[in-house]
Amino acid sequence: MIAALMPTYNRADLAFERGEGCWLYTGDGRRFLDFGAGIATSSLGHNNPHLVAAIAEQAGKVMHVSNLYRVPGAEKLAARLVAATFADSVFFCNSGAEANEGMVKMMRRAMAETGRPERFRIICFDGAFHGRTLAMLAATGNAKYLQGFGPTVEGFDHVPFENMNAVRDAIGPNTAGILVEPVQGEGGVRPASLRFLQELRATCDEYGLFLGLDEVQCGMGRTGKLFAHEWAGIEPDVISAAKGIAGGFPMGAVLAREAVARHLVAGTHGTTFGGNPLACAAANAVLDVVLEPGFLEGVDRRGRTLWRELEKVVQDEPEVFSDVRGAGLILGLKCKVPNTEVQNAFTAEGLLTVGAGDNVVRLVPPLVVTDDDIATAVEMVRRGARRCRPSLSQAAAK
Repeated sequence: MIAALMPTYNRADLAFERGEGCWLYTGDGRRFLDFGAGIATSSLGHNNPHLVAAIAEQAGKVMHVSNLYRVPGAEKLAARLVAATFADSVFFCNSGAEANEGMVKMMRRAMAETGRPERFRIICFDGAFHGRTLAMLAATGNAKYLQGFGPTVEGFDHVPFENMNAVRDAIGPNTAGILVEPVQGEGGVRPASLRFLQELRATCDEYGLFLGLDEVQCGMGRTGKLFAHEWAGIEPDVISAAKGIAGGFPMGAVLAREAVARHLVAGTHGTTFGGNPLACAAANAVLDVVLEPGFLEGVDRRGRTLWRELEKVVQDEPEVFSDVRGAGLILGLKCKVPNTEVQNAFTAEGLLTVGAGDNVVRLVPPLVVTDDDIATAVEMVRRGARRCRPSLSQAAAK
């Protein structure tokens, strides 16, 4: 008999009743260092006083009114994001997949409204992950995720990641834009080179295409910049954001230049829950912290510290790991043994992590992680690696 809660996840047998900072606690008193952060979502950690107070205060006033009326918190949040980024306008929604859907719709609509309706195709990349809706499964292009869901949504062309020759070869008379993650998260924590992002921008300018960036996982401060593309010194036409934007409260956003955004007039797109007062209170509280002077620099510094320490582990455990990859506080350990085995070993040591493609284990702690947290996590990684050494397993078998 099927469970009441639909079994769409292989859930670990852990249930947390409270959290504090980067730590989670089970009902039976065990504690775990959270370097998964709800899949890179709990940006301010657990039980952050400022975030909790903002949500509680707003919940005591009004949580939801719909977008049939003005939402002052949404207007404030949009203005702050515009002031801090390339964007001229922002659309709020509820998730990363929904934000990516909105981004693609904006690109297609802008082409149609400027006399080029035949331009609707989007170039995407192997190893990407853009969400679980039917259209975003097509944009992702992973056959495993598409299996059993009927005809694939039309309009997405896939090329190898980091291959500009393939990108240029894929551009045709029906191409509207390019969609890329500056750091592929689910695909194995693979960062695009800064040069690749710069060349994508130049190519879009050359061919009159829109550059769309999926910053659902790598945005909102995770790389040490508010958005990851800033490291490349480029400005996209439109980006998606979600996950860490509201510190764990469900929210997504599409940030766009006026040339893209102005074509989504009333009636062309919408959402019931998106940008409601409670979500925007949470997101404004997150921005209060992330935009504080020195905060992003601290993320960058701690990310580099974690990288250096993990490199030492890789050198000391060549049977288990081959390299460290990523940027800021979205890092991955490429494994030589099954990443599920490594992840389970980390959990046994009290460290929560997230699996990824290409046999990688992700480490994506809250952005407020401390130096002490990092030192503790690295020791847990070392102990977990020792559990996974093939030589030890073979010796035990004998």
